[in-house]
Amino acid sequence: MANLKEIKNRIASVKSTQKITKAMKMVSAAKFRKAEEAMLQNRPYSDKILEVLSSLALRTEEAAHPLLERRTPRQAALVVFSSDRGLCGGFNGNLMRSVQRFLTEKADRYDSIALYVVGKKAKEFFKGKPVDILGQRVELFGKVSYGIAQEIANEIVERYTNRELDQVYMVYNEFQSALVQQVVYDRLLPVEIPEADPDTSTTEYIYEPSETFMLDWVLPRYVEVRVFRALLESTASEHGARMTAMESASNNAADMIARLTLKYNRARQEAITTELMDIVNGVEAMR
Repeated sequence: MANLKEIKNRIASVKSTQKITKAMKMVSAAKFRKAEEAMLQNRPYSDKILEVLSSLALRTEEAAHPLLERRTPRQAALVVFSSDRGLCGGFNGNLMRSVQRFLTEKADRYDSIALYVVGKKAKEFFKGKPVDILGQRVELFGKVSYGIAQEIANEIVERYTNRELDQVYMVYNEFQSALVQQVVYDRLLPVEIPEADPDTSTTEYIYEPSETFMLDWVLPRYVEVRVFRALLESTASEHGARMTAMESASNNAADMIARLTLKYNRARQEAITTELMDIVNGVEAMR
């Protein structure tokens, strides 16, 4: 009977866990829909500002603005976008392993590689490791906004214009679907202007008040939009990964409950059979 009680307690425990995972899946599903909508709404704006920047490509030289200047890449930085919370499958693990591999494989290419971590999981992972942390942003769960992207972009741009950094990459999980997230390395600085088609972009512009003023406005906005897009992509990927992980956990709990229930029924049947045999043997002994 002690074995029956133990199995029954395990079934109750797994059912309790299943209730939690189902609730977390529902919460993540609601947040995922909002995050996906925000990400999809941002993509046209991001693409449009890239189009504006592309239209200036034929008329702009690297020396026209510090954010366009390409220098010998000695000091590099990675802006790593992780999550503040766990229980989201391989979302953070895949990201951290990829960054760790980058730091190992690219160590000879740069004099130093520093990190700017976004999310508590990245902060905890690299804490105590031999890597320079330029800055960190944590506790952004549910608080992602363009203002935060501006603050992160301004810090990075300031370090780049002060020549503390020569190259900056963003590392994040790019959203493809609720089931699929892919770790990508997106170069943020120097600003990489896409090649423009000379046959369709030959119009000469007259800048008012000046070309420098125009670039001073467009380029920082472009960096901010890129950072904001990475934040939105990472957030949507996180909720999608957590929703998938919680659904898998709920299904695994259901399978475990079924196995434990079968085990419980078999043990109970054995106990009843044993008791019946004891009764029969007792009656036979009395005869």
